[in-house]
Amino acid sequence: MGDGAEDARLRAVVELAQAMAAARSAPEVWRAAARGARRALDGGFAALSAWERGPGRLRVLVNEGERAPGEEEFPEDETYPVHRFPEITEFLHERWARGGAPHAWVETAEGPEGEAGYCHQRVAALRRRGRGSCVVAPLVIEGRAWGELYVARPVGAAVFGPAEAGLATVLAAVVAAGLTQSERLEEARRLAFTDPLTGLANRRLVDQRLDEALERHRAEGTVLSLVVCDLNGLKRVNDTEGHAVGDHLLERFGCVLSRGAARLGTGTLAARLGGDEFCLLALGPGADEVVAVAGEICAAAYALGVGEGVACGVASTGDPIGPVASARRLFRLADAAQYEAKGLGARHPVVAGRDDPVVRLADAVRTDDAGVVGAGQPGDGTRPAPPTERRRIRGRRRGGAGGTPPASG
Repeated sequence: MGDGAEDARLRAVVELAQAMAAARSAPEVWRAAARGARRALDGGFAALSAWERGPGRLRVLVNEGERAPGEEEFPEDETYPVHRFPEITEFLHERWARGGAPHAWVETAEGPEGEAGYCHQRVAALRRRGRGSCVVAPLVIEGRAWGELYVARPVGAAVFGPAEAGLATVLAAVVAAGLTQSERLEEARRLAFTDPLTGLANRRLVDQRLDEALERHRAEGTVLSLVVCDLNGLKRVNDTEGHAVGDHLLERFGCVLSRGAARLGTGTLAARLGGDEFCLLALGPGADEVVAVAGEICAAAYALGVGEGVACGVASTGDPIGPVASARRLFRLADAAQYEAKGLGARHPVVAGRDDPVVRLADAVRTDDAGVVGAGQPGDGTRPAPPTERRRIRGRRRGGAGGTPPASG
C-alpha cells in the first residue's frame, strides 16, 4: 500500500477522533463515530449498535449514510437478538474468555452457505437492503464487549477485504475511546447539574434553562411559569428527629415535585435550589394548568406526614404580572408569592398577579435594589433574585409593601 493511502487513512482516523471529541451530546457522538468510520472505509452506510446484556440483544443507536427504506437515523426500537448472529455470540461469550482480540471481519451478500465467515442473518440483511458487503468491528470498553461498528457498501461497489478489516479494527478502538470519554463527560455534566440528595436538577441548571426559556418567551410568546416552594418545618424535623429524617423528607418532596413536573410535560424542570427551597420551571402549559399542579403539590406535601407542608408561590407570564424582561424578575415575583404564602400559612399556592400585594411587593424590592447593587449588576439583570432580595421581600411581607399591611386570603 502506498504512502498516500496510508496518509489518507491516518487522516481519516484523526478526523473521526476529532469529530467525536467535538460532539456535544450522545446522539452527536454516535453520528460522528458512524460517519467517520463510513468515510474512512469508503462505505455507503454505517451503523453503531450497543449490546444490551439483560435482554441479550444489539440495539441500533444510529444509522448513517445511505439508509434503506424503514431505517431511521436514530431509531427508537431497532434491535437484533444476538443469538441470531453466531459470530457475535462467539465474540461476546467465548472468544475473550480465551484471550482473543477484538478483530473485525468481512461478510458479503454473495458468500455461499458453508463458506468460512458466512452468517445467514447478515447475508439476508445485506441482500434485503441492497448492500454488497459489510465489515463488522466489535467495540470494547474497559475490557468488556460494548457493541459493534458496522460499515457497508452497496451492490456493485468493491467488496471489503482484509485491509479494510484491519482498518475497521483500528477505527473501532478509536470509537471505543471516544465513547468512553463521552460517557465520562456526560457523567460529569450530570453531576454538575444534579442535586445529589434528591436527584433533581440543581440551581445551576435552573439558571441555564430559565435563560433559554426566557428567550423562547420573548421570541414566540410561549407561556413561562415558575413555581417556588419552601418546605415548612424542615429545621424542626432536623432538630427533633435527626438529619436523616430531614433528608428523607427532602427526598420525598423531591418525588412529589417530580410527579408535578411530569404532569406538566417534557418542557418542565423540577429542581432543588438549595436547603429547603425547590422550584418548578414550566415552558408551554397555561397559567391555570400550572397553578392547578402547584395546588396538587401543596396537598401532597401536607399529606407526607412529616414536616409542616410547603409554602408555594407561582409567577406566570400567562397572568397579569407585567412584562418579564429578565429571569430575576420572574424569580422575584415567585419568591414574593411564596413568602406571602408562608406568612399567611396558606395551604394553597399564592399566585403573582392574582393575589395582592405580590407584584407590588416584588417590584418595590427592585426599586430599592436599583441604588445598592454593584456596577454591572442592574436590579433587573438576567440572574435569579439573590438572597438579599429575598430577605427584603420577607421584611416587606412582615411590615407590608410601602408600609401598607398585606391583604389576607
